[in-house]
Amino acid sequence: MKKITLFLLVFAPFIGFAQNAQYSVTSFLQDGPKAPNTHYIGEAFLSGVFQGDSEINYNITKATFRKNSTLDWHKHSTPQVLIVIEGEGYYQEKGKDAIIIKKGDIVRCAKDLEHWHTASKENQITYLALYDGTKPTVWTDKVTQEYYDSIAEKLKADKK
Repeated sequence: MKKITLFLLVFAPFIGFAQNAQYSVTSFLQDGPKAPNTHYIGEAFLSGVFQGDSEINYNITKATFRKNSTLDWHKHSTPQVLIVIEGEGYYQEKGKDAIIIKKGDIVRCAKDLEHWHTASKENQITYLALYDGTKPTVWTDKVTQEYYDSIAEKLKADKK
């Protein structure tokens, strides 16, 4: 009883200040809605965490790709930053070998550089994508299941 009373005396004054209506607070902890299968194969969930405005001209999207999903080649007219917050996946730039990306990795995609990124064969991946919200993504080539599978095999062999 003494502990409860002490807790209430110490923390009760702060309860009203926990969420003040004058702040804009959102959460990215839940998966967003399932994305339509337009530029990928498999399952992807997208959540618009932050939409740019006149003061901040970038968006933050939380993307979760289930294992064995592919994302098509694309590019952006401004740089993009990927912050991997969970899981493991693949990242590849046009003309270079694919790499494994995992929780804690930060990838900077240069503007107008074709690339793709998605989950690995065995693991899902969740990342935050930061990019200019005023310019659309330019989708280029399809990543076929066969190509994705060949990348997965190569990266698995490279791990050994």
